[in-house]
Amino acid sequence: MNTRVTVKTLQSMKLKGQKITMLTAYDYPTAKMLDEANVECILVGDSLGMVVQGKTTTIPVTLEEMIYHGEMVARATNRSMVIVDLPFPVGQLSIAHTVESAATIMKRTQCQAVKMEGGHQQAAAIRALVDAGIPTIAHIGLRPQSVHAIGGYRVQRDADQLMKDAKAAEEAGAFCVLIECVPPDLARQATQSIHVPTIGIGAGNGCDGQVLVTNDMLGWNSGYVPKFVRQYADLRKASAEAVAKFMQDVQSGDFPGQSESF
Repeated sequence: MNTRVTVKTLQSMKLKGQKITMLTAYDYPTAKMLDEANVECILVGDSLGMVVQGKTTTIPVTLEEMIYHGEMVARATNRSMVIVDLPFPVGQLSIAHTVESAATIMKRTQCQAVKMEGGHQQAAAIRALVDAGIPTIAHIGLRPQSVHAIGGYRVQRDADQLMKDAKAAEEAGAFCVLIECVPPDLARQATQSIHVPTIGIGAGNGCDGQVLVTNDMLGWNSGYVPKFVRQYADLRKASAEAVAKFMQDVQSGDFPGQSESF
């Protein structure tokens, strides 16, 4: 069994200038594949609402759904650090509720950390989570749970706000900061201004690591590919071709053949 990636592993990688890889997973086989590929971090994102459930935002995703998917993912891994999102509105309610919800996720999924959207305004909640022994990643820049408040999925260009959020998250004890959809120069500046690792998505290559939704990266999605995604495969096309071939073989009587029969 490989040694589990920890908070100290990621901190050491930042200090050495080694890039961190993070991908999403929502089920056992995907998580097992990523773990065996030695991806450092696996994120069970509330993006499952859009990627798996076909919803238009992440807002409807519930705590029980995060636990359901997080438990499958954590059970599949031996090495990767598993991080589970705190769904809306857990991070926006009382600090006691936030800590209780995060603790429930940790206990029931056996994950190694949680992720919460927010920086400066959520600093007290981040500190409370850390004080409770719950490793926490802060998520700044574009925050999908606030999509209606900010008027859509827009690039975030407020440098002062980004720096304020990054430094507040670090001071509150977050062991890592995820930066989404900001100009590369701002993300690089934020990365250089704090001592904990940063993970970028749509934030250029100046962060300490990168995360993508695995389904997008593999082309196993509804067809829409965000600008910041590099698609490394087209599993949707390959799968459609395989289904068509199966149907053809069934209709022709070629499947099942002698080798597939008892």
